Amino acid sequence: MRCRMNEDTGTDYIRPWELSQVVDGGGIGIVEESKHINFTKGDFVTSFYWPWQTRVILDGNSLEKVDPQLVDGHLSYFLGAIGMPGLTSLIGIQEKGHITAGSNQTMVVSGAAGACGSLAGQIGHLMGCSRVVGICGTQEKCLFLTSELGFDAAVNYKTGNVAEQLRELCPAGVDVYFDNVGGDISDTVISQMNRNSHIILCGQISQYNKDVPYPPPLPPAVEAIQKERNITRERFLVLNYKDEFESGILQLSQWFKEGKLKIRETVTNGLENMGAAFQSMMTGGNIGKQIVCISEETSV
Repeated sequence: MRCRMNEDTGTDYIRPWELSQVVDGGGIGIVEESKHINFTKGDFVTSFYWPWQTRVILDGNSLEKVDPQLVDGHLSYFLGAIGMPGLTSLIGIQEKGHITAGSNQTMVVSGAAGACGSLAGQIGHLMGCSRVVGICGTQEKCLFLTSELGFDAAVNYKTGNVAEQLRELCPAGVDVYFDNVGGDISDTVISQMNRNSHIILCGQISQYNKDVPYPPPLPPAVEAIQKERNITRERFLVLNYKDEFESGILQLSQWFKEGKLKIRETVTNGLENMGAAFQSMMTGGNIGKQIVCISEETSV
């Protein structure tokens, strides 16, 4: 969503916000009236382009019906763990992580307390990683990762030396890196990755204010390490795997209902607080998915 504040988003799958137009983003709501053959009053629907307003008329072809039973009535989960962030984490790890159960692989997750990172670490364990280490920005988040989500360890990048902490916490090196941030943190992780290891390129939040291509190029010394050790670093776009969405949602829902996937949200109430919530999310104020509820019945 930060990219949508640029005149050019740098991608072909999301469009920039337009001046004088209603801002939009991923949202979910309830149908009050419909002339579309697929929907009736009372249906719950979601869209990637949901306007930030309490009521709206939308093209039914842009909406997708969701089943509240998949999330035990927690509709906002369709915007997070049982939605696009969950699919991004699951499919990203499946397609780019190359995890083999029983092979004692170590995964590192940056932005580990965010919407994708908090899920990626758990999914890494579920798929067979023997050790998962998260990187985040507060001690509260570190404790959350280790005490609630099952991460084996966590690094606060704002305190201490990240490279030294990683060497201590990942004594066998890093086999899989779920990268949400890019920049110096990622350079540090890549420097400690093993031969034939894999980077899952989910996001590069530290680079979005810079005029650089996506994915941003690595510094020459780090790029040399990547090539020498045959570390894969390929752009990952979850929308290229739509044929896996249905099975992915069912798998995420099953893990959630079995208590294997813990879900945390940061919830703000009121449309008038949307801007403040967005700013807080961009400065690391959220744990898990940032949600704004704009009425008793709908969340966006």
